[in-house]
Amino acid sequence: MKKAPQTDLETPFSYVVKVGHISANPVTVTLSADEREREGIARLWQVEKVESLSAELQIARWKKDGVRIKGQVRADIVQSCIVTLEPIAAHIDEPIDQIFIPEGSKLARITLDGQGEMVVDPDGPDAPELFQGDSIDAGSVVTEFAALAIDPYPRKDGVDFKDHIEDDGAADRKRSAFSVLKDWKKD
Repeated sequence: MKKAPQTDLETPFSYVVKVGHISANPVTVTLSADEREREGIARLWQVEKVESLSAELQIARWKKDGVRIKGQVRADIVQSCIVTLEPIAAHIDEPIDQIFIPEGSKLARITLDGQGEMVVDPDGPDAPELFQGDSIDAGSVVTEFAALAIDPYPRKDGVDFKDHIEDDGAADRKRSAFSVLKDWKKD
């Protein structure tokens, strides 16, 4: 199955690694997003600004035909407070450890238990990601791991919802046709 070509919004930060050129010895790669890439990433992540994004990665072969990308991603972003809408600076420092295997690999087989159900250990390592063709986009891996570390509900220090009263929706409910009968008494 072929994937549709991705737009610049989907992959604003890209660093393509040819799988055939990767050796068993890890190669250290340092990536840093330029201004245009940071603007695209800010749109992708729906944040006000991405002030910096960088990663230091070790890329190496994994088993026979897999690839392991391991390292650290760091970013400085500006988000809007969910209460006051004021800008808030946030720092991301997230580890990356991802294994990729080709689609047709024997390692891509899903193991099933005796009843034919897939066994997943929630505390175990993540399942390897599948890739097509002969390359992996390490830049999109970096942006994905950084995006997972973004606080979805950023709040400025000391700000809370103390005066907020939640509406239970009782006024919006329609009155039942039988609600008048509950107060009716038989004489």
